[in-house]
Amino acid sequence: MDEVGRGAPAGPVHVGVVVIDATVSRPPAGVRDSKLLAPAARESLVPGLCRWAVDWAVGDAGAAEVDRYGLTGALRLAGQRALAQLTAPPDMVLLDGGHDWLTPPAGTEGSDDGPPARPAVTVVTRVKADLTCASVAAASVLAKVARDAVMVELAGSFPGYGWEENKGYGTPTHLDALRRLGPTPHHRVTWRLPAVT
Repeated sequence: MDEVGRGAPAGPVHVGVVVIDATVSRPPAGVRDSKLLAPAARESLVPGLCRWAVDWAVGDAGAAEVDRYGLTGALRLAGQRALAQLTAPPDMVLLDGGHDWLTPPAGTEGSDDGPPARPAVTVVTRVKADLTCASVAAASVLAKVARDAVMVELAGSFPGYGWEENKGYGTPTHLDALRRLGPTPHHRVTWRLPAVT
């Protein structure tokens, strides 16, 4: 499992999950962390990745959910949405990085302080898993392609922010547009956005 959109001041976060087991053959050639691939290369990998995996899904959480639950809570919600789409729950989830953002904190089940909890799954974290594990890299690619498509579509409704190019990340063009145009409903307003000038 891997996430994309964490550092963007606009748009959703997306979490990809790719399920593999002992029956799965070698991954498609060229699969690696989505950040290391050109957009066309990522998109061309998707059909092969979907055939290669036993199961796969992508979940998301919008900017308003990032504002409501915080980044970690929104990632958890997106991850739970991805897991809920699978045919069967996996035995274990390998997360890229050193922090388990998928497991709800103890005592928060059923509270109003975060997104709804789902049944627990064993979570293992591994720093640089997107570089060393094909299934995590594949999850990264699926999540990135899905999120990029959302941002390109939103760019048509919110021109001037350059989302078709920057995908909602804090590029100089995007930040300048925020200063001129102000935030949209797809901006994370609890973040320190540039003031309108």
